[in-house]
Amino acid sequence: MKLKSLKFCRPSLRQALMPLAAIVLGSGGSLVWANANAAGAGSAAPNSAHAPSEADQAVTALLKQRLPRTQVSRVNCQLVDGVCEVTAGSQLFYVDRTARYLLIGRVYDMQTRQDLTAVRLLEVNPDLLVGGAAGSKQEAQEVETPRRGVSTPAASGAPRMMSLAALPEAGGIVWGASSGPSVTVFSDFRCGYCRALSGVLESMNVRVIERPISVLGSRDLANQVFCARDRRKAVKAAYAGMPITDTRACDTSALDANERFAREQGLAGTPVIVRSDGAVIEGFRPREVLEQWLKGAKS
Repeated sequence: MKLKSLKFCRPSLRQALMPLAAIVLGSGGSLVWANANAAGAGSAAPNSAHAPSEADQAVTALLKQRLPRTQVSRVNCQLVDGVCEVTAGSQLFYVDRTARYLLIGRVYDMQTRQDLTAVRLLEVNPDLLVGGAAGSKQEAQEVETPRRGVSTPAASGAPRMMSLAALPEAGGIVWGASSGPSVTVFSDFRCGYCRALSGVLESMNVRVIERPISVLGSRDLANQVFCARDRRKAVKAAYAGMPITDTRACDTSALDANERFAREQGLAGTPVIVRSDGAVIEGFRPREVLEQWLKGAKS
């Protein structure tokens, strides 16, 4: 089974997580963690009853300070040494025990050959399991695909329509071709597939209205982009992982409206693309698919 997701590398991150072995798989890059002390130690089954430990409670308190707008429903620091699994609604990510470093990726136990992230995602999103027995290749595909930003029948169902009339115009960061057809994108600046989509849209004749939502704890970064003097330049910098130097304090209540709308619409992941007539695509699509899809817009 190929495991591909996002990778965030910082020199200090390696030092902070010395008890772990990190393995990068595939050309797309992936954070796949195994317990370096797992031999003979074992670990609690992900679906077993979880009573919060002192470490869980401490990390929960820290996350309230660092991610005040993220509704954390569970923290488990007992799964892998040095790493805490964080559940926020239908989203799953990992932090170290100081809650300073956030990891987006998959946890894979090399001793038991079990994808612990996939198992947990099925607990959080049971509707992802469509056909196939537990542990089957089908199950792995149904779990992995939504995490990679691609829609599945289970995740998206029938073609979806969405009215954006209730959203304030101020919440959109406009860039791209001013004369082209408009497309609205709900995105997260830490989402690798949002970054890829941004590059595709930049190569097309489209006017992009980007509406940031912080599904991956990126609200501070969204604030910087939104308050930048040159928002188009700031969007590129954010996706490139570059510092945003021309930002200043401003009213970010329009971003609150974006996130409130996303919660009301059940947008649990990014990117989500909305055509001018309200048609929706959930997840990344290549240029040829998007160009054909945009031609189907109803006036």
